[in-house]
Amino acid sequence: MSEQHDVKIAVIGGSGLYNLEELEFVAEVNPETPWGFASDKIIISKLPSGTKIAFLARHGRGHYLLPSEVPVRANIAALKHLGVEAILAFSAVGSLREEIPPCDFVLPDQLIDRTRDRETNTFFGGGVVAHTGFAEPFHAGIADLISSHKDVLDFNSKIHKNKTAVCMEGPAFSTRAESHMYRAWGGDIINMSALPEAKLAREAEIAYQLVCMSTDYDCWRIDEESVTVETVMQNMVNNGANAKRLLTAVLPDLDKAVRENTLKPCFKGTMKFAGMTAKEKRNPETVEKLNYILPGYY
Repeated sequence: MSEQHDVKIAVIGGSGLYNLEELEFVAEVNPETPWGFASDKIIISKLPSGTKIAFLARHGRGHYLLPSEVPVRANIAALKHLGVEAILAFSAVGSLREEIPPCDFVLPDQLIDRTRDRETNTFFGGGVVAHTGFAEPFHAGIADLISSHKDVLDFNSKIHKNKTAVCMEGPAFSTRAESHMYRAWGGDIINMSALPEAKLAREAEIAYQLVCMSTDYDCWRIDEESVTVETVMQNMVNNGANAKRLLTAVLPDLDKAVRENTLKPCFKGTMKFAGMTAKEKRNPETVEKLNYILPGYY
């Protein structure tokens, strides 16, 4: 596994967070994984504290990939191969709750899957079967650490915890009936990118926390003027600025926790005994692919 850059933390940028240009540039890498190339080149940068991070634009710089077109397996595999052990994944979301206004941040702890056509939602199959636990899809330890820095946010923004995210297929937004249904199910926010990203990170034994940035109320809220593109874009600008403030505060602490093995829960080694396929039945080509992210497991 490559450790030449000594990077333990990755940031995946979503809509409104395409770069971290204020950080010191260290290197640009573009590894070819068994699942192809990542969405874009991965930027290795350094914080003023000296902490190195890897940054990847989920939709590519310039936002040219639909949610269903993002090469998520390659993204996660490339980050894991660099040595990444924890991911902060930023995402623009619509709010399903009155108490989560635009420009607030949300750290969900649960997830409802409403995607349909994403065939690349696992590293397994093709002759190697494995099952990973996913009852708690996000990382409580990272969420607590992020929340402890809530005071750095501007624009009167707040951080909400213990919320449920809905991941829809897209690219069209919800119908009003669907939006009301998600609210009835207990959904608090909605996006198009949490899956299969969170599942693949768990299979790769990476601690993963979705950091959601509210841009608007979803279409369930009809007692006010419709949201305009201009309003959403301004909210995205504000959210991007707040995301960078939050990262500057959080990343040194997160890097320290990862390096000192104090970040809990820990997923290292959890996939070693997740395999179901008899050794003599395992497809050698698939085993070789898996060695890229889980060397020696299968």
